[in-house]
Parts: sequence; structure tokens; C-alpha cells
Amino acid sequence: MPKKLRKMLGDVNSPSAVALRELIDTQSRDTIRIWCLGYAENKILPIFERVCPGDGRPRNAVIAARDYIQGKAKFPVVKNIILNECHAAARELDDNPIAQAAARAIGQSTSTIHSVTHSLGLFFYAAAAIAYDRLGYEAEQAEYALIAEELCLDYTKALKAVMIENEPNPAKCNWNC
Repeated sequence: MPKKLRKMLGDVNSPSAVALRELIDTQSRDTIRIWCLGYAENKILPIFERVCPGDGRPRNAVIAARDYIQGKAKFPVVKNIILNECHAAARELDDNPIAQAAARAIGQSTSTIHSVTHSLGLFFYAAAAIAYDRLGYEAEQAEYALIAEELCLDYTKALKAVMIENEPNPAKCNWNC
């Protein structure tokens, strides 16, 4: 069993996280949702599926959230899948911090269909999943912090790649952090 690990990594008050929040505030809810789902699907889901082969619950949540965005599924159905599959997977994985953080990150990304502030949760949990996957469980906090910072910059770059300049309907989130 690994030593006691933080469930999330990153600093909400770091300049990069503040800049990320400010950038998110300039984008529409749909852009934020699509960005988060794409990031989770491309960067985090492969980690989860490698460490938990055969557990399709996080993938089911991504598919359901995409179906909701496309008007193919109703919110209560998708919410049920997110809560009772993806988040349930995370709760069951205390003995696997990589998979647990990845499932939580995916749960946050899919939860942007309800509130786009979950986009920041994706960053913090994804940072833990990636850091523990790369460094294992015995690294120093400073090493984990470097990976969290690297991820924040990558996450921001991914948003910049899909953002709409001068978005007419920005989300303007209430971050409470």
C-alpha cells in the first residue's frame, strides 16, 4: 500500500491556475465541456484503462456526456451514469491511487455538463493521476508539484487550441476558491 497521498495535486492560487481560470471565463459552456471531455478522453482515460483494464465505467460516462451535449441523452440519465458508474469507480479504488485519481478526473470532466466549474477539478485530479503514474508513490511533493504545473500549462494549451476568440457568450464562472 502506498504512503498517504494527496487526492489532488496543484495549487489553485498559482499564476498558471489563475490564468487558466481567467481563460476558462472567456469561453462558452459548450466550448468548456467539449475541451474537458476531449482532454479527459485523450490524456486521462488511457491511464485509467491501462491500470484498470476491463472497467468501462469512466468511458461510459464520457460517452454519456458526449451524448448529452449532442442532444442524444437526457440529463438525469447521464447524471446517473456519471454518479453511479464513474464516481462509484473512484470510490472503490482506494488501493489504486492512479486509477482513483483518473476516475475522479474523468468524473469531473463529465460533470461539466452540469457545472463548468468542474473543469478545474479535472485539472487537479488529472495532475494526481499523471504524477503518480509517472513518479510512483514515493516521490517528493516538489516533484509532484512540477508535474502539476506542467499539466496546468498543457491543459491551458489544449483550451487555447479550441477556444473561440471574442466568445459572445462566456461562462463567467463563480469559482469559490
